[in-house]
Amino acid sequence: MTPHSHEAMDKVDTAAKASREGMRTVWLSLAVLGATTAVQAVIVALSGSVALLGDTIHNAADALTAVPLGVAFVLGRRAANRRYTYGYGRAEDLAGIAIVLTIAASSALAAYEAVARLLHPRDVSHLWAVAFAAVVGFAGNEWVARYRIRTGRRIGSAALVADGLHARTDGFTSLAVLLGAAGTALGWRAADPVVGLLITAAILMVLRDAAREVFRRLMDSVDPGLVDTAEQALLDVEGVRGVGQVRMRWIGHALRAEADIVVDPHLTVVRAHALAVAAEHALIHALPRLTAATVHTDHPPADGDPHAGLAHHAPEPAPEPTRPLADRASHP
Repeated sequence: MTPHSHEAMDKVDTAAKASREGMRTVWLSLAVLGATTAVQAVIVALSGSVALLGDTIHNAADALTAVPLGVAFVLGRRAANRRYTYGYGRAEDLAGIAIVLTIAASSALAAYEAVARLLHPRDVSHLWAVAFAAVVGFAGNEWVARYRIRTGRRIGSAALVADGLHARTDGFTSLAVLLGAAGTALGWRAADPVVGLLITAAILMVLRDAAREVFRRLMDSVDPGLVDTAEQALLDVEGVRGVGQVRMRWIGHALRAEADIVVDPHLTVVRAHALAVAAEHALIHALPRLTAATVHTDHPPADGDPHAGLAHHAPEPAPEPTRPLADRASHP
């Protein structure tokens, strides 16, 4: 059923606000990570630390992921039309793919630089500055990570959560640079490139988690707890005798649902319609990110009739009664 109250429209307005909140998070994160990357790049030029270089590359890549996310949130605001009948919310999933590819590219570059430094050792200078840059990298990334993850979970954006997880690991890899600086100060020349390789391994772990999150969203995966909540909400509606299949999918950071409910077979069309509307409202109220639901009414099968209760099976017409032979003779 289509929405029959302002409640569903309120959810659409909430989705628009969520897009604006996502945009604000993206651009503020870009500013913080841009400043962090600039500080680290200056110190990389002074010190020649390959571990810090890997961290700087990854921070720069993380900052640049704001671009596809920003484009996705702008596209997501566009209204649905006859070609894109569900709107443009899927742009966020495409942004998630771009983020995963960016993480993969940054891990490859960091690994290359670390291996090259192992094969061609080079002294690292200004160790105090390297340590300072590591602390700056951790502080900037952790702030951005918390902000992105909190906003992403609140508005239901898998791409923003994945980007937040990306930033969080960047923070810990920044701390790893401290270990490289300490090892170098103690005379272990290979400490810096070895830490660079450890940073690469950490980036690959983030890549796995982010790819899994984006893949699930692309495959229309939802938390099973949401399905349980939806089923219980439908069963709590007075007049609903049972619940059939419940399906949900994310479109950007908004949910849509389809559900089958079992009702009394003797209800009038008007009453069954009203019950479906009530079920829709119950779903929208129970699931905060749900903006629309389609509810189909069905009735329980009658005894001995395997087709009863299946909406796509029309009742077969009754056979015409056979008249007696004498009756047919007198009434041709």
